[in-house]
Amino acid sequence: MEDVQDEQSHSIGEGGDNEITTESTAFVHGEPPQDTKGPPNVDSEVEVLHEKVTKQINKEGHGQKPTKYSTCFLHYRAWTKSTQHKFEDTWLEQRPVELVLGKEKIEMTGLGIGVSSMKAGERALIHVGWELGYGKDGSFSFPNVPPMADLLYEVELIGFDEVKEGKARSDMTVEERIGAADQRKMEGNAYFKDDKLEEAMQQYEMAIAYMGDDFMFQLFGKYRDMALAVKNPCHLNMAACLIKLKRYEEAIGQCSIVLAEDENNVKALFRRGKARAELGQTDSARDDFLKAQKFAPEDKAITRELRLLAEHEKAVYQKQKELYKGIFGPRPEPKPKTNNWIILIWQWLLALIYRLFKFKRDKAD
Repeated sequence: MEDVQDEQSHSIGEGGDNEITTESTAFVHGEPPQDTKGPPNVDSEVEVLHEKVTKQINKEGHGQKPTKYSTCFLHYRAWTKSTQHKFEDTWLEQRPVELVLGKEKIEMTGLGIGVSSMKAGERALIHVGWELGYGKDGSFSFPNVPPMADLLYEVELIGFDEVKEGKARSDMTVEERIGAADQRKMEGNAYFKDDKLEEAMQQYEMAIAYMGDDFMFQLFGKYRDMALAVKNPCHLNMAACLIKLKRYEEAIGQCSIVLAEDENNVKALFRRGKARAELGQTDSARDDFLKAQKFAPEDKAITRELRLLAEHEKAVYQKQKELYKGIFGPRPEPKPKTNNWIILIWQWLLALIYRLFKFKRDKAD
């Protein structure tokens, strides 16, 4: 997908350092894990990390492994091994969770051991014995885990920050968290310019993790404005990457997060409209484009997308028209009725000639 980099200046396709501009090149990258009824089937070799923790790699990562006190950002789904009951899924929130190695909650001990063996971008299935999970008593609140339940985690390590003192986000000042998120955003933009979409998205996700709901809820005034100035561009940049990867539903989700904060955000409306158009949601796409045009009436990119949408609908209409014509066919023309009186006259003449001939023959005899 492209955001019309060449056709416009100072329009929604340009973003400078804060927002990336998508281009027309297509990329093929890994899809997020599918939400199946149970844990994924992984055929790779079983790696023993601990007496109660094993790991099977489903997707290789890159770079170094995190060390103790690293702040790791990850997504995971968790099941009880015996019943295959899924009790937690962080992918549903589209926001990664934070885990400081060596300072994780006691029920996350086994998960921490597994994460410490992973590289950024790696996806793995981790088996955890109940002793390093929710223990003998389990958990009857959230999440709901029965007593002495062995666990299965499908984990993706998005990335990590090496912080020697193990400083979690909750221990940072507002300025430190916003600054750390902004640094991640700039690193993501650099990766994007090098056509490394997966790495770019990892950086944006980590930046968004610094701006979690608990943090944003506490902010107001200039600090909230400062945080949104970093957080919203990361969501929009994620949407731009997802559109290029043809993951349109996820792109719509990222744009909708921005629109929940700023309902008139032109870039969010524009990119959500493009994703909806690709999914064939033409009415919703038109609504987004028209609303974006209301706030940016001179923008050529919006005008072009509306034109393309109209042309597409016209082509679909013509195709349907031809299809229905082929099904029912043209109305048959009525056949002209035969003029019976001509036949009758001809038969009468033949009969008359025959009688005259017979009369002459009888007279001759």
